[in-house]
Amino acid sequence: MDAGAFGRGAILAYGALGLPLAFAALPLYVHVPRLYAGEVGLSLATVGAVLLAARIVDAVTDPLIGWASDRIRGRRGLLLVACLLLGLSLPALLSPPADAGVGWLFGFIVLVSLAYSVASIAYSAWGAEVAPTPDLRTRFVAAREGFALLGVVLAAALPAVLAQGAGEAAGLARLSWIFLPLLLACAAWTLLGAPAAPVHAGRGQSVWGGLAGALRDGAFVRLLAVFAVNGIAAAVPSATVLFFVADVLQADDRAAGAFLVLYFAAAAASLPLWVALSRHLGKLRAWLAGMVLAVAVFVWAGLLGSGDLLAYGAICVLSGVALGADLSLPPSLLADLLARSQEMGAGGAEARGGGVRAGACFGWWNFVTKANLALAAGLALPLLAALGYAPGARDADATAALAMVYAGLPVVLKLGAVVLLWRWRGQIEPVAAATDSAAAAALREVRS
Repeated sequence: MDAGAFGRGAILAYGALGLPLAFAALPLYVHVPRLYAGEVGLSLATVGAVLLAARIVDAVTDPLIGWASDRIRGRRGLLLVACLLLGLSLPALLSPPADAGVGWLFGFIVLVSLAYSVASIAYSAWGAEVAPTPDLRTRFVAAREGFALLGVVLAAALPAVLAQGAGEAAGLARLSWIFLPLLLACAAWTLLGAPAAPVHAGRGQSVWGGLAGALRDGAFVRLLAVFAVNGIAAAVPSATVLFFVADVLQADDRAAGAFLVLYFAAAAASLPLWVALSRHLGKLRAWLAGMVLAVAVFVWAGLLGSGDLLAYGAICVLSGVALGADLSLPPSLLADLLARSQEMGAGGAEARGGGVRAGACFGWWNFVTKANLALAAGLALPLLAALGYAPGARDADATAALAMVYAGLPVVLKLGAVVLLWRWRGQIEPVAAATDSAAAAALREVRS
């Protein structure tokens, strides 16, 4: 399809589905534990065990979903089925009956997670396959992530507003019924208004053959490794930010909510900036710039103390801008990688598959995204305990330990990601590497 056929309306139509998908994800991770432990009456240990089991199932199935999606012709039908399942299961999860037990929690959280994974993998693969140029791929990803950030902000703000003194459970129940028309409207906009991706013929490849095929691509594995290290760096502050705001800054819950809104709003507002920078610098260099900005911001955060709320507000804005690079550029680099793979395999088996690797790659991508969240919590929280910090501790040693984990650990991990991305730039973005080589050769010629 000609690049000129993709107007702003088509790109916005593709991005719209990102809003309800992100809207559904936030209550799943934030509100469900408290709802079932506080309102339903299950013990914390039981809720924790059920959630752990469900998330293990969720993470393991993502690569399988990616493989399966590559065997189905087109992405829209799969998205439609996933959205219907999500629309039926999320309200049941967030509005449990009085006698709901472990089976209800486990069954519906697995259904919600399965529907969300199928939708997000098919949706990401569609975005990678539909855009014919690198710039358009970045714009499609930016539209998706911009709508997703709006969904996160809405899902974070609405439960308290909808509760209106009736309690958290009532607010979540009302939230779930707002979700249904929102999902229907955005899904219809995307499915009817977004440009169709090329229809691929599903291959009869084995599960292992399909999944291992993605991991045999050296450029994909390198990009995935950088994405993993950088993702853990970004997830560590997410796991510890409420502790940092309460015990280092010594601010209340309302301030924490305002900081989160600043962070996500800045990320959404920065997306056009990263699209423009990627056009002028290249996607890899623009992503590097975002990582370097994040490093500088977290070094500053590590120096803060009690009452430094204005400074932390500025940090939230700047780190939100850096988040915009993390959200928009890595998936766009992956889309470029998939397009190069298809071009190189033109006329061969890969070309006859018609982009079939996209689902498998995004299956692994989703797996790593979820593993990042688990690894960040599994790394940061035990480290805090080992360093002597406990929630509510405000003595100098405890807050220093908290600041080191919240700000210092991400700096170390981000610097590792910077080194890896620069070292592997030739494989991840060959065009940028060729430009570097040409510039170096020209410089040597001038010097001689």
